[in-house]
Amino acid sequence: MTRSPNRVYLVSCLQHFAPIPLRGTSDTLENVIRNSDLLKYKDNKIEMKKQEKEYYKVIEAKLEELLRTKSDSFYLEITANKKFSNKLKAEVNRNRDIIFHFLKEAAPDVTGFIKGRYSSDFIVLEIKKDVIKLDHLYQTKKYAHLFNSKFAFLVSLQPIPEEIKRLHRSTHELLSFISYHNTFVLVHFDDKSNEFVEWYPENPFEKDWYWE
Repeated sequence: MTRSPNRVYLVSCLQHFAPIPLRGTSDTLENVIRNSDLLKYKDNKIEMKKQEKEYYKVIEAKLEELLRTKSDSFYLEITANKKFSNKLKAEVNRNRDIIFHFLKEAAPDVTGFIKGRYSSDFIVLEIKKDVIKLDHLYQTKKYAHLFNSKFAFLVSLQPIPEEIKRLHRSTHELLSFISYHNTFVLVHFDDKSNEFVEWYPENPFEKDWYWE
């Protein structure tokens, strides 16, 4: 059987046994499923939840749409597997290619560049299915430092937490770099509309000076 039929069969079995109490407890499989990271209830039916990696392509494509409004020459690729194409590697200054040694351990979900007249500006994109946490910010900032990226985007499928915004307002360096050349933005991607619905602290695609 292929993976898809297996998933369908698993869901059908769980649907059948969901109301039955678990042995030795008063809990049911239904309650376990509601707290599961892999399964969800929708319209009283059990469905497999999408995994984080299943959002990479759609979010990459939406970012490409926005980049086309600002540049005629850019490139993005999914790098969550820690593999970088020769096309991307060629844009990294030889004095900085040591970064790929460290990117063998962990890498941005999406990496790319905007081709400039004399050099390229890098983009790193980290995608989180869950609510943004403080560690996620430091993780994304690490990638931004390695590539000296002009844009670092931390995208979550959940609304940006008010606590993170308040922390930024009291600790500005949380989303800032030494150089004004570098920009760090938090983004909420709505998986129902497949749109970016919130940018914090602001949407760089609405400000021309980011692209000058």
